[in-house]
Amino acid sequence: MNKLTITIALLVAGTLLLAYTGRSKLTSKEKISMEKKITQNAGRTQLGNFAPEFAHYNDDILFGENWNNTDLDLKTRSLLTVNTLVAQGITDDSLIYHLQNAKNHGVTRAEIAAAITHTAFYAGWPKAWAAFRLAKQVWTDDISDMTEKEKYQKTIFFPIGKPNDAYAQYFVGQSYLAPISTEQVTFFNVTFEPKCRNNWHIHHATKGGGQMLLAVGGRGYYQEWGKAPVEMNPGDVIHIPAGVKHWHGAAPDSWFSHLAFELSGENTSNEWLEPVSDEEYNKLK
Repeated sequence: MNKLTITIALLVAGTLLLAYTGRSKLTSKEKISMEKKITQNAGRTQLGNFAPEFAHYNDDILFGENWNNTDLDLKTRSLLTVNTLVAQGITDDSLIYHLQNAKNHGVTRAEIAAAITHTAFYAGWPKAWAAFRLAKQVWTDDISDMTEKEKYQKTIFFPIGKPNDAYAQYFVGQSYLAPISTEQVTFFNVTFEPKCRNNWHIHHATKGGGQMLLAVGGRGYYQEWGKAPVEMNPGDVIHIPAGVKHWHGAAPDSWFSHLAFELSGENTSNEWLEPVSDEEYNKLK
């Protein structure tokens, strides 16, 4: 598998985290530029015949150009819009729309509550009360009723998948496996519960082979035999040559997910070895 193939696979997967040009991470502006383009047709639908010029400004300028400007990400724009409307005391359908828009762009219930509370001190308590009544209609899911797995799933793009039962004997703790691509370039999302890690193992090959990991959620570790552990956070990439003894898994206090790419080679095989001892693992933070 060449670098170009890996690059295409990552972009198609929608990671939005990696540009394979020798860097581990995208810049903030590059991440923003890869977000889905915002489109709007409400102006023409509702006012196209009555006020076509206003409809043009609304659909093509406000949403077509301003909302697609890459100097701010969509989550930040959504929060700014909500706070501006709340500050003006606007609590009609437009606020409901922008509250839902904020949720769609990743604003959590805790974040919207904090944002409206902050605005209340500057714009007025009654306005905040009115906004909270609408926000409760949008953020209806009760986080307290969700499992830790469900809460974590809301923080990552890729599915957690099913329990990794087929390889359970090679893991300490619970892991999950979700196939992301099974054609052309095969790769999986592997998720580890806190403290979960796989055994020491080696990817063998007489030519080529090895593995590449791309962290996509939570916090974890990778370690090669005889070297210090390397902390992994979303966007970090690990290249594992064939023949290197290593392990990877979650941090003690965090879930962790990475995409695993098995690189093509000749006479490839995987050798599972001893577990990472509790004594060694417990040294991690």
